[in-house]
Amino acid sequence: MVGAGRGQVTGLVTAAVLVLALLNVAQSVFVPLAFAVLVIALVWPLQAALQRVMPRLVALLITLLVTIIAVVAVGSSIAWGLSVLGHWLFLNAGRFQTVYIDWTQWLEEHGVAIAGPLSEQFNVGWLVGLLQGAAGRMNSVAGLMLVVFISVMLGLLEVEDFKRRLLLRSVQPQGAMILEANFRIGAKLRRFMAVRTFASVLTGLVVWIFARFVGLELAAAWGAIAFALNYIPFLGPFIATAFPTLFAIAQFESWQSAVFVFVGLNLIQFVIGSYFEPRLTGASLAISPFAVIFAVFFWSFMWGLPGAFIGVPILICLIEYGAQVPATRWIATLLSGNEGSGDGGN
Repeated sequence: MVGAGRGQVTGLVTAAVLVLALLNVAQSVFVPLAFAVLVIALVWPLQAALQRVMPRLVALLITLLVTIIAVVAVGSSIAWGLSVLGHWLFLNAGRFQTVYIDWTQWLEEHGVAIAGPLSEQFNVGWLVGLLQGAAGRMNSVAGLMLVVFISVMLGLLEVEDFKRRLLLRSVQPQGAMILEANFRIGAKLRRFMAVRTFASVLTGLVVWIFARFVGLELAAAWGAIAFALNYIPFLGPFIATAFPTLFAIAQFESWQSAVFVFVGLNLIQFVIGSYFEPRLTGASLAISPFAVIFAVFFWSFMWGLPGAFIGVPILICLIEYGAQVPATRWIATLLSGNEGSGDGGN
């Protein structure tokens, strides 16, 4: 019995490793699929409501148009912010070089040596190349979105047929369990994204006001970047805080001002992320903070920037599906922050 149990565990671990390897190697297939499923879950209520009063294809066209507008609004904000940032950086890169040299000399005077290659690399060309790399990633994301929208279009046309197949007697009781889990996942994902959008808008607005108050240049760009990056838990707010701090060092040429900017931006992120968001999401979306951090970093490792964005929605799906199966219900309970999440019905 012990040997059989060990063999079963070994088989499960081997299967899990193979599945994860497949997800990583074939990410060009699975990343658009995962995003398409997320978008379908978010916009299906709109599609269902519209097709009750108009032809199905017309409703689909309106739903896709609304979806494109929403995605373009988020993508354009960060693209515009990076373009403004790149132009300012090209014109003012000498400030960074001067500050870097001054700080290097100060550190060397106090016994901290800076490696030579790092000093040679920190120049205008390196900074421009960094922004070009970010622009290239944005272009790859744009190509991903095209595939996603095609998948969403086809998926929305099949949702009702898929529901009917799940209700067939031949697929019970698994069909009913999947249908119930899908319903609950859709509701949770829509609430999660609604709260995340509100928090992102609020974060961008407050960051813009704060940047103008302290006299930080490119205040509108920092607000737009903070708005877009706030959709990525932990990593997004960290980047949205680190970059303005670095620019504050070059602009004000004072570490005291940079520290004030750093503390102010982190305070904004902390208040909105740790106070407002948990109260808006409520207990039904409570997830272990460690599970959220792990999901963001793990899916970032697997799929890059798209993985960081979709990591938490994938975690929500895993928790909900796990809560439907008695054998994995304990895992869902550990991953969630709600003690009653393991009953599969709350």
